[in-house]
Amino acid sequence: MKPDTLWSRRRFLGGLGGLALSSQTAWLQALAAPLTGGDYRALVCVFLYGGNDSNNMLVPTDSAGYAAYQTARGSLALAQASLTPLNGSNFGLHPSLAALADIWNQGKLALQFNVGTLLKPMSKADYLASLASRPLNLFSHSDQQLQWQSAVYNQPSATGWAGRIADLQGSAAVPPVVSVAGNALFGAGANTASLSVPASGSFVIRGFGNTPASNPAFQAYTQLLAAGNSNAELAAAAQVMQQGLSASASLNPVLTGTSSVASLFAGQTGSLAQQLLQVAKMIEARNSIGATRHIFFVSLGGFDTHADQLNRQDALFKQLGPALKAFYDATVQLGVANNVTTFTASDFTRTLQPASGGGSDHAWGGHHLVFGGAVKGGSYGTFPQLVLAGPDDVTSEGRWLPTTSVDQLGATLARWYGVSEGDLGKVFPNLAAFSKTNMGYFG
Repeated sequence: MKPDTLWSRRRFLGGLGGLALSSQTAWLQALAAPLTGGDYRALVCVFLYGGNDSNNMLVPTDSAGYAAYQTARGSLALAQASLTPLNGSNFGLHPSLAALADIWNQGKLALQFNVGTLLKPMSKADYLASLASRPLNLFSHSDQQLQWQSAVYNQPSATGWAGRIADLQGSAAVPPVVSVAGNALFGAGANTASLSVPASGSFVIRGFGNTPASNPAFQAYTQLLAAGNSNAELAAAAQVMQQGLSASASLNPVLTGTSSVASLFAGQTGSLAQQLLQVAKMIEARNSIGATRHIFFVSLGGFDTHADQLNRQDALFKQLGPALKAFYDATVQLGVANNVTTFTASDFTRTLQPASGGGSDHAWGGHHLVFGGAVKGGSYGTFPQLVLAGPDDVTSEGRWLPTTSVDQLGATLARWYGVSEGDLGKVFPNLAAFSKTNMGYFG
């Protein structure tokens, strides 16, 4: 399930128009400090829409841990022998994610335990005592998707945290935030545009033929856009179109051309693999398009597994694992593995206890993957006690109270990307509530 289409369109137009939003709070004002570092760096967000059940993505393999998992998980428990071992750890991956074990063995995959939307650190007693201490509308797909992407949990947000990072970079011919999965709040900035490109096919304006630049009607259209307009909204819309045309001129040859890493994705026909191949193409062409920083957004849907979860998640992971591995291998082949960091995100995880129909229900804190050449592989954060109604379960079905916030995860990535210490709090407005702002993925 993705955010409401009408809302997305309104947000897209508002963000790309770069119009002033009087309702924004102080931390959404212009971020003046530039990003630090002159080398190329890219973040790649892989959003798993619907609420990925990370309880079966990452499973404890020690005797006590697996026994607790098996007891509470019941009919959804994976056989211990089927898990892909992660050498030197007490955890195993879902068997359809086996391809990722190679990244772990290279020391480049981080397991981040129990991440979720949090206004501040909280205990189970805090959760039970006060609605005000909780993020709005927990367990709601659309709300939690938007909160993960905005890092704003107690009010609607007009911008995403990647968009606020882009505000630090200013405008460019090709915007620094690029989505290959449609419009998303994640990349919407207060003062900068994000860009949505197709997972396949050309990236040109429609209606002017295959070579619009040679079409007289197109030439007249571009002259009209450049003529200026006294109406602020029309002028902003014209500016957006001009930026889009400029980006198309730079990126269309890249997206429709061949790539030296295309063979790594051979045989993968799923949507995520196609999106990540497009990302790899843009990274490969970084010098020709003049990019020094990129944040990419890709997605895979279908994780709302209220029924037949074992089969449905298995099919999704058979896309996810090979696609992520092919993309990592592409960064290695391109010589930019140390410059690209990929991470997963999702609405929430799902209840440890099964629900009727062979599925599970909406929950809260879940586990995520962070990998790349600069990443120090290992386990981060605190794994919950797999006890129904236990100290980490805010209900009685296995809904984990997060012990790491989206802010802490995001700030660690943003710091590596080049956001200064002084600007981290502007990008992540709740970050000051947490004593630990660096999870330690990078050296």
